[in-house]
Amino acid sequence: MRQNSVRGPRARKSVPGAREKDGTGAPASDGADPSEEAGRAGTGGAGKGGPAGGKGVKPGKDEKPGKSEKPAEGEKSAKGEKPAEVAGGAKPPLGRRSRAARIARWAALCLAVLVLGTSAAGYLYYQHLNGNLKKDSLNLGDKRLDRSAANAAGQRPLNILLLGSDSRNTPENVALGGAREDADRKPLADVQMLVHVSADRSNMSVISVPRDTRVTIPKCTDPADGTVYKETNRQIINTSLMNGGPGCTVAAWEELTGVPIDHFMMIDFAGVVNMADAVGGVPVCVDNNVYDKLSGLRLEKGTHNVKGEQALQWLRTRHGFEDGSDIGRTHAQHMYMNAMVRQLKAGTKLSDPDKLTDLAEAATKALTVDKDLGSVKKLYDLADDIKRVPSGRITMTTMPWVSDPWDPDAHVIPKPGDAEQLFSLVRRDIALDGKDPKKNDKGPGPSAPASPKGSIAVTVFNGTGTATQPVVTGRGADIAAALVQQGFTKATSDSTPRAQADTTLSYAKTSQRADAEALAKALGLPERAVRMSTAVDGLTLVIGGDWRKGTTYPKAEDAPAPDGKGAKDGKDGKDGSGSKPGKPSGDKAQGEDGPQDGKPKKEADDKAPESSDPLNGNDTSACMKVNSLNRF
Repeated sequence: MRQNSVRGPRARKSVPGAREKDGTGAPASDGADPSEEAGRAGTGGAGKGGPAGGKGVKPGKDEKPGKSEKPAEGEKSAKGEKPAEVAGGAKPPLGRRSRAARIARWAALCLAVLVLGTSAAGYLYYQHLNGNLKKDSLNLGDKRLDRSAANAAGQRPLNILLLGSDSRNTPENVALGGAREDADRKPLADVQMLVHVSADRSNMSVISVPRDTRVTIPKCTDPADGTVYKETNRQIINTSLMNGGPGCTVAAWEELTGVPIDHFMMIDFAGVVNMADAVGGVPVCVDNNVYDKLSGLRLEKGTHNVKGEQALQWLRTRHGFEDGSDIGRTHAQHMYMNAMVRQLKAGTKLSDPDKLTDLAEAATKALTVDKDLGSVKKLYDLADDIKRVPSGRITMTTMPWVSDPWDPDAHVIPKPGDAEQLFSLVRRDIALDGKDPKKNDKGPGPSAPASPKGSIAVTVFNGTGTATQPVVTGRGADIAAALVQQGFTKATSDSTPRAQADTTLSYAKTSQRADAEALAKALGLPERAVRMSTAVDGLTLVIGGDWRKGTTYPKAEDAPAPDGKGAKDGKDGKDGSGSKPGKPSGDKAQGEDGPQDGKPKKEADDKAPESSDPLNGNDTSACMKVNSLNRF
């Protein structure tokens, strides 16, 4: 399906969200936190002198309540007798005592009601925010990749797919997005970003895929009505959302990248506008005056704080920047997302509780999330986890691409070599900025030599049936048999289905490291394939989609790309440039810094390829290059 319209990118919603407005554009009145109101009421409710919070009167040294004088010598106080006189010989008046008791009881009762009322208000508001969230299935495909394995410390990476929907299913979205004739059309996923948070939370990588990328969209079943959408390789990735919802886009991403997706978040036009308002605007920069009449974006040269509808225009425009394609739009979205993250981490816009309430309303009303992420607490825990990543260790990239030989003027496809290098780094949890210290996925060194081959037990799984490729029947049994022939007589296979792009050999204890290395040597596995993991009980070998034949692991130059296909360059030579699209033709072209044969780069190249246009999260100097056709 060819997409030439400028619908789209709601993008950047790195921090998804949306808030409803009244007719004036001001925040809706229901944004106030009832628990705050109850708290304010409670502050004055107890009163200064009340038992709930007042200071009260401390008894003097000689006024210890309840302590009577000792009975006279020889006298005994028995039940039923009148109480002994208090110090000074006077009894407290009966009316005063009963009145004090009533005050104490009422104060205690008021305090209990106040506490319960405040808690109820907080709970009701929490339930209100939960009710704002929309939820959908995570993956609608028939196959799903196994979750990323835990590292030696028991930590797992997080992979979250951020989607921008061009839905016009509400009057507000129609007003913002135009194209009223599309109000009843199923939405397209015009903005797609994979957010990878490293297992140790030290860094974050973001990969955008242009909406016009032709990919294989797997078979998906719509959970709402049971409609089955057949697998196709003739459509572009933004149409995957029409095949049952965001769960089909997740399936398409797993097929494209080999990266298992843990969660998704989707936002619409109105959500972007309301979220931008809630955070108080986001600073962006243009190197010239720009006016794109299709998106409505109009800015003079320099830095601007965009918010509301102007933020949406920034995220949607593609004709305004660089060469006027969807590629330039992804770069503008990266600038916006980086700036928004810096704003949120700085907290300057959110020090006011009312603004925090606005943000909570905006975020929950704007979002559609997978069912496992469908509560405010889970979203909060996720945000609290991610915020540990320093902004200087965030890297924004765009999937390296070349023009599609089937439709070179409209569509692109992943660039052979470079695209796979980028995806492989994410699968191996390696930072795209190249600043990772040497990873020690193996844990401490072995304290003893490897055991005799015949005593090393290993279980082999067949993980070749990925989202990208069909299972190669019998691979687990074949490799186990090959190990037995080499003397590893305790090698066995397990038919439990697995699915992963890369072959891995995991072990649970430091004492098993030498045995794992002996197995790896026997099979020709690279060093990166061996890791210590708390997710296994013993030595566990999973044969991935990268090892589909033979009993010795293929060398790097022989390894197939995970999609098993590769891709040829477009006939017209159009491709993504190592520099930004739209630069003069004399600049370095994308293919010049990497192989063109579809094979991954050397393992040593543990950094995002230049063709992915990496942008650091702390880079405040970036400024969008304005398309010369859209200046004023």
